[in-house]
Amino acid sequence: MPTKKLLDVFNLPVMRQKILGEQYSNKLSYDELVNAESEYGRTIFGPIPEGHRREFFMHRSNVWVWHESWKNKNGLAQDVTIRYEVRPDGVYKKPQGGTYERLGGRELDNFVNAAKMYYELVKEKMYS
Repeated sequence: MPTKKLLDVFNLPVMRQKILGEQYSNKLSYDELVNAESEYGRTIFGPIPEGHRREFFMHRSNVWVWHESWKNKNGLAQDVTIRYEVRPDGVYKKPQGGTYERLGGRELDNFVNAAKMYYELVKEKMYS
């Protein structure tokens, strides 16, 4: 799927705006909506191992975040956060403390599939 189409296909920000606007009398904050969406987003990668915390969500229409944290066998906290940016010329990932790299091949396919699953799941569970 061309990146421009990927940018256009996900209209969760529009749905969020409806929720934040006049649709409900008990308005939720933007952060509350993103946190609620993440409850569904974390499930698309399969079971979460005991002691792990996983987040996957669309922060803005072109920015996605995947985060996982856990304790290693020595009890030390470990975590990984990757920021994905969907730009007109491609999808880029930036690991914490790293630099942006353009996705390609299977990694790009996996991201696009995860984003689509997220969109469909969140749309069905929260915005229909």
